[in-house]
Amino acid sequence: MTEMIISCLISYIIGSIPNGLILGKAVWGVDLREHGSKNIGATNAWRTIGRAAGISIFALDLLKGVIGAAMGLYAVATPLAGVLCGILVVVGHSWSMFLGFKGGKSVATGLGVLVMLMPQIAGIVFLVWLAIVFVTRYVSLGSIIGAAFVPVLAYIFSQPVEYLVFGLLAAVFIIYRHKANISRLMNGTESKIKAAK
Repeated sequence: MTEMIISCLISYIIGSIPNGLILGKAVWGVDLREHGSKNIGATNAWRTIGRAAGISIFALDLLKGVIGAAMGLYAVATPLAGVLCGILVVVGHSWSMFLGFKGGKSVATGLGVLVMLMPQIAGIVFLVWLAIVFVTRYVSLGSIIGAAFVPVLAYIFSQPVEYLVFGLLAAVFIIYRHKANISRLMNGTESKIKAAK
């Protein structure tokens, strides 16, 4: 139990690290909270600073999810611990202790958790996301559809019940975090991602 509590706590702290804010300021001298959508995630970084910033922040946010889930899977060594630590790292990203309990939409971090828990499904979901973004130029649409695919694929591939529950929770959470994007998609005002600088 002690290992579980410590792993969950560390996962939350790791999730709370605001990579976009730190990297944006340290490398490019840009506070993402003052530009574009004001979000510190990879999409706003891509639009505001350029391709290198977007990819770098995406990779670091994904890594947070990998490390968080790995804490549970290897430190505590149970599927349930992997799921709980994965949830806590996502919570940390969305409600960061370093940002007044505000944060991003957790798409990259959630994908990192998925990479550790269900790598085959993570690969499929990433390709679905990539295809939708490539065709429509809407990152939000790719994220919403990709998230919805997770529990469906977890069921199809007969994943452990803990992982299926994680997939359901993650899908609901990520879609909910995109509620404003959904409204903009429906009324045709959602921003498309453009060619990188």
